[in-house]
Amino acid sequence: MKLQAPSHQESGLPSAEGRQRLLSRRFDPVFHADWLDAVFLHFETDPAVLQREVPWELDLFEGRAFVSLVAFTMRDMRPIRGGRLAALPFRPIATHEFLNVRTYVKHGGEPGIYFLKEWLPNRLSVALGPVMFGLPYQLGRMDYDHDMENGVARGRVEDAGSGKALVYSCEVDEAAVHAPCASDSLEEFLVERYTAFTSVELPLPGRPMLRRLFRIWHPPWDVVPLTAQIGDRSLLSLTGDWSREARLVSAHHSPGVHDVWMGRPHLVRGA
Repeated sequence: MKLQAPSHQESGLPSAEGRQRLLSRRFDPVFHADWLDAVFLHFETDPAVLQREVPWELDLFEGRAFVSLVAFTMRDMRPIRGGRLAALPFRPIATHEFLNVRTYVKHGGEPGIYFLKEWLPNRLSVALGPVMFGLPYQLGRMDYDHDMENGVARGRVEDAGSGKALVYSCEVDEAAVHAPCASDSLEEFLVERYTAFTSVELPLPGRPMLRRLFRIWHPPWDVVPLTAQIGDRSLLSLTGDWSREARLVSAHHSPGVHDVWMGRPHLVRGA
């Protein structure tokens, strides 16, 4: 598959830099998929408390620390190369919902995210994600109703083990229009991220950490602000103490991005 350069309309700076980083590594990207109908819920929290729970340096915006929840549906994940035949083994894990709980980190001048937890309803994906990418997958029950044609978005995510849940409801101004984030804005800082850093504790003397990263690329998100309310946030207690004093500060919706490129894990040395 030939990887096309982004069009002029797609050339937002974080996206363009993300694409350059992804393609700088041989054999990347390896997968692609669609990420659809995303709701972003952004919380501000105490940087000192959050940093104690994150094994990477936090990336702060004007001294402020954030954790974002991203509820979306992944569709048709498959290898970049190999066509329909290569895609067949991926069908059992190709399409399902996600809830990502992520914070903002940096390493070596590269901005990225670190996943505190991720919930999804696919048991096979839950088994494979930690092994392949070091991702903190948890089995969950998901119910998304992102009916933006009628100006509303609702969702419920329940942890399969504890029964703790996240319940949210959102509304959008009828006059609002989906558009890319303004450059250098808080909105862009929260939404436009193209590297994920992971850490896994190894079962060895001294309990060393396996530190890796993987990169993605897609055109910039088109987003619209939402007015959001959280009905139940007990699920967040499973992601760390940061949630005790966290406050919801903003929310966004995006119809999604198509043909997202996803790279393979790379070892981070000297972290």
